[in-house]
Amino acid sequence: MRFTTFVVLSGFAALAQGAATKIMALGDSITGSPGCWRALLWQSLTQAGKTNIDFVGTLAAQGCGFTYDGENEGHGGYLATNIASQNLLPAWLSATTPDIIIMTLGTNDVWSSIAPATILTAFSTLVDQMRASKSTMKIGVAKILPMNPSGCTECAARVVAFNAAIPAWAAGKTTSASPITVVDLWTGFNTTTDTYDGVHPNDAGNLKISPKWYSYLYPLV
Repeated sequence: MRFTTFVVLSGFAALAQGAATKIMALGDSITGSPGCWRALLWQSLTQAGKTNIDFVGTLAAQGCGFTYDGENEGHGGYLATNIASQNLLPAWLSATTPDIIIMTLGTNDVWSSIAPATILTAFSTLVDQMRASKSTMKIGVAKILPMNPSGCTECAARVVAFNAAIPAWAAGKTTSASPITVVDLWTGFNTTTDTYDGVHPNDAGNLKISPKWYSYLYPLV
């Protein structure tokens, strides 16, 4: 949903800007349930004058304390490997036609003991589908948050191993027309102080995630 700004010029209402840049936040519950880092991100961008943006997705915004453009593709419990194998992304892309995708996926895959190489093969499938939707798609891929959930003593180390594999994968998959940028959400994030359950960000965590994506998006919009 885009919040459009109008100006009055010579007695006529005219659009102040051209077509908005469409941004899709793609992920799991960290992105969408409620994913209030997205609300903070939208707020920061618009307050910085980046108002010609449209966050898109087939899922509606959830409450974060203020009105924001919150449509997204943050599907709770979803695995990147399942999104790829079940061919779910093309329909979401067709419905929303984004220009930029910010992707935070892999947490549930890591939790499920899926190997980094298998997850990154799924990432490659998703990137190919993104580029089929728009050949110049700009893609931000997160190094995922650390996690330390109850009952998964190996999850913390699995996240480290997965994140370590992402830059080489991205370097091999990026193109000049459709660049992939790795956005490091892991560094500086503490599962004790920044989550409410060892996995999902609390308010303090959201305040750390939002600026990372802001730095990526600001020069693109």
